[in-house]
Amino acid sequence: MDVVVVGGGLAGAAAVGALRAEGFDGCLILIGDETLPPYERPPLSKGYLRGEETEPHLVHPEPWYAEQDVDLRLGTRASRLVASERVVELEGGERVAFDAAILATGSRPRRPPIPGLELEGVFDLRVAGDADRIKAAAAGSSRAVLIGMGFIGAEVAASLRHLGLDVSVVEPFSVPLERVLGPILGGAIASLHRDHGVEMIFGDLAERFDGAGRFEALVTRAGRRIEGDLAILGVGVEPVTEIAGPEVEVGNGIVVDETLRTAAPGVFAIGDVALHDHPVFGPVRVEHFDKAIKQGEAVARNVLGADEPFADAMWFWSDQYDSEIQMSGYATAWDDMVVRGSIEERSFAAFLLQDGVLRSTVTMDWKLDARRSMPLIAAEARPERELLADPGLDLRTLHPPKDAT
Repeated sequence: MDVVVVGGGLAGAAAVGALRAEGFDGCLILIGDETLPPYERPPLSKGYLRGEETEPHLVHPEPWYAEQDVDLRLGTRASRLVASERVVELEGGERVAFDAAILATGSRPRRPPIPGLELEGVFDLRVAGDADRIKAAAAGSSRAVLIGMGFIGAEVAASLRHLGLDVSVVEPFSVPLERVLGPILGGAIASLHRDHGVEMIFGDLAERFDGAGRFEALVTRAGRRIEGDLAILGVGVEPVTEIAGPEVEVGNGIVVDETLRTAAPGVFAIGDVALHDHPVFGPVRVEHFDKAIKQGEAVARNVLGADEPFADAMWFWSDQYDSEIQMSGYATAWDDMVVRGSIEERSFAAFLLQDGVLRSTVTMDWKLDARRSMPLIAAEARPERELLADPGLDLRTLHPPKDAT
């Protein structure tokens, strides 16, 4: 059997690693458009951006691919998958045949049509080269302007403050991460950044970037002019779905079922690009480090004949200054929130429930509870509010039996 993995990020590298670990000894090709071997992206907005890490952290050491007989094709862009012919077409015309294909093409930064976006000194952050350019610009700068304060924007703001830059952020919502955390928990993130000297401008949008050849100021829709030495755009990402041919359904990502299969025989999708029919959350596409690894492991087993639903409850973390935010589960809406600790003191676990069902747990400088609640989330448990609120109660005592249905 010939297996082709398209996408040289964490999910693709996890998939090829798991295939070899599961005993697959057939032809295995990994196609990536970057020239670096697959590496971990979370440090790009944190330790790598701050200069604490001098090289990207590789998923596998570069010699591993030759040792494991993986045909690693770097700097190679796949242009189209033809599912009916079981081939992946590469730019330049080469056609790579497969028995099974795993699409792990990831996501890219959104670039709205803002005038001046092409100016020198305006950056976005997705790959190591982006972080290198931001580091170089920050080294000779005193003030940065950020557009958007999702997780990446918040982490970049914290890193730039660590480097000594003044930071101003323009965010259309009323608090950071409002769409993900809601106004109360997002307010805790805002207070953290405010205490570290970040200027946050909420309820406003970027109108244009000004400058004579390079960035000098951001002008907002409300008419504010915010001067700076560099600007970083962080308004979210979009899935890279162009490779999918007409036989592969695309929505907000490449559509896959519970087992990570597309409707096209032999074609799977994982990671940031996969719009996965999760057994608990329904169709969901999330950009989590931990999920990319686990989907890579799961898809390897299914390529080799298993038929396992991917039902992981999902876990995510974000380091900002000396604080750690963790989140497990997935909730786009909730009608109840139970809190252990103190949101005002920024040390808490917040349990988000919908119709009594625990959907997500968000913690800030509060160890263990995000991870310990994952079995409850996966089981769609209905824990009693007073038990959730009790900081002395170990959540593991609430876990359903393994054979519970």
